[in-house]
Amino acid sequence: MSPHALSRTPSPGEDVAYGITNGDPTQPSQVAAQPPELPLVRRLLIIGFLVGTQVIQMASFSAGVSASFVIPERLGHPSGAPWVAASYPLAEATFILPGGRLGTIYGYHNLLFIGCFLWVAFSLGSAFAPSLVSLCVLRGLAGASGGIMIPNVVALLTTTFPPGRLRNIALGLFGAASPFGAAGGGVFIDLLLQFADWKWCFIFLSIFGAVVFIGALVVTERDTPIDPKGKMDFIGAYFSMTSLFLFNFVWNQAPAVGWQTAYEIVLLVLSIVHGVAFCVWEAKFAPEPLVPFNIWTRHSFSALMITVLLSLMGFGLYVSFISLWQFSYRHYTLTAMGATIVPFVLVSTVMGVVSGLLVAAIKIQYILCIGVVSLIVALLLVATMPDQQTYWAQVFPSTIFAGAGPDLVLPAAQIIAASSVRRSEQAIAGALIGVLQVYGLIMGVGFAGTVQVHVNKHGTDPVLGFRGGLFLGLGFLGLAFIINLFFVRMPADTQVGWKEDDLKVRRKRDDEKTVVVNDVPTEAREKEGDFSV
Repeated sequence: MSPHALSRTPSPGEDVAYGITNGDPTQPSQVAAQPPELPLVRRLLIIGFLVGTQVIQMASFSAGVSASFVIPERLGHPSGAPWVAASYPLAEATFILPGGRLGTIYGYHNLLFIGCFLWVAFSLGSAFAPSLVSLCVLRGLAGASGGIMIPNVVALLTTTFPPGRLRNIALGLFGAASPFGAAGGGVFIDLLLQFADWKWCFIFLSIFGAVVFIGALVVTERDTPIDPKGKMDFIGAYFSMTSLFLFNFVWNQAPAVGWQTAYEIVLLVLSIVHGVAFCVWEAKFAPEPLVPFNIWTRHSFSALMITVLLSLMGFGLYVSFISLWQFSYRHYTLTAMGATIVPFVLVSTVMGVVSGLLVAAIKIQYILCIGVVSLIVALLLVATMPDQQTYWAQVFPSTIFAGAGPDLVLPAAQIIAASSVRRSEQAIAGALIGVLQVYGLIMGVGFAGTVQVHVNKHGTDPVLGFRGGLFLGLGFLGLAFIINLFFVRMPADTQVGWKEDDLKVRRKRDDEKTVVVNDVPTEAREKEGDFSV
């Protein structure tokens, strides 16, 4: 098979494979004219550098977790450890949805440039933070920059490559980049934290990130904004950002201050009120919604997203508690702790590619089922191991299963989300998966923290607290398995090339009588300057 056959337009008279368009199984239909293909080397470079951006920003996520074991104590504030770990992902999850919409209006490449520049600046600034508070603030700003990057990187991948095998592989690798970056990057960060001053982990991330980001910005073409006449939904952005931030803040703070603290209950209620207001505003009143609510009614889409969220909540608990167990109770050094997850890194890399290939071969619910069951086995192995034990007995096999879990679930979800929406909505699809990914990783840990402090006998039995959190994760995964088993029904994604409806921009809700429809400019139209409505 030639390289160009990986992502091609079927020739006239050729049967078009059944696929998924806008979330529903489609009948054979007319495929739209496709933009000219880029040379193979250029396509591979685009995939490599865009996937690399996700590796870098997830390595930064991991750096916060590793740094929380040592930096707060060195700065004289050991009680601030949770916020060193949580500030980055908390801000990142908050800014992903607005970042995706801004990319649709102003151009994915432009927003990627802004996100990359700010990320490098704030990450470098973190190395010179004079106090724990300033470090957490700078880490939060770096996380917000990562939130701007994520949906626009996904959109650049999914608009550069039309539906087909190459795009599936690219999205599979992108999905694998999250656990690979978090685990693999953590190994290097642990080495730096153990043998050098903590500042060097952020300096290293800044330099490495700058190199990868420059490469990504150079190899990708500066795109024409898909919806240049669109408007930012600032009211929806306010509701979503406030709700996400407050909800996560409350659950991460609760283990430290307890639910008896008045502001915890007040902020929890406020977060729920803002979440409900966001849903009502977006569904009924927003002229140009941040997230078109009709996307949730597409075939099995809501069940798929819930399955992904619960799976990542379970995975986040696995990563958090195995690190706590190894470091604080079995007294592993940071370097040894990093070495224990090397098998995870290797397996996750392979499974990302496998997932991209499986999406076109078997039904999606089967891929998700394998991923969720793998995570269940991983958590069971860790939750049932004795207080002290050799690494090879249960931790080692658990890393093998854990490596297979999220790297089947995430890439499959990313591919299906991209295939469920039009070309103009690719940033929205990327934003939704990005929010679920980051939010799932930290929200599960927040829930488990409350369980941990209530079962560890006032801190006298930390292992019992670890087990309580891990069994909560098993509950999340069990629920994900049930939802996937009964409610996710998606065929293999065999669509090749864009369809006519994919190349439309709907700037208002689909249920409105007045709908403004734009053609998405193809490469040829961009050169001619034909951007008319």
